[in-house]
Amino acid sequence: MELKLARTALNGKPKTIKFEKIEEIIEESGSQIFYFDKENQSKDLVKLTEYFEKKDFSVYTRGVKYGLNEGDYMHEVHIL
Repeated sequence: MELKLARTALNGKPKTIKFEKIEEIIEESGSQIFYFDKENQSKDLVKLTEYFEKKDFSVYTRGVKYGLNEGDYMHEVHIL
């Protein structure tokens, strides 16, 4: 499964990352905060949460607004 990482520029295209790559990053650092693009569906973020909770990680997800428009947000995910 892949998710789109948050854009680094407003007109840029989001890069993708696989669950396995996220797991590698977490195993190296112990915990990590990821920012995902608004184009990701909620059900995919739920799948991410379930995937890591099955592996005994704690996962916290929230939306982060970065502008005044309703569509100016991203998903912040803490995996511990």
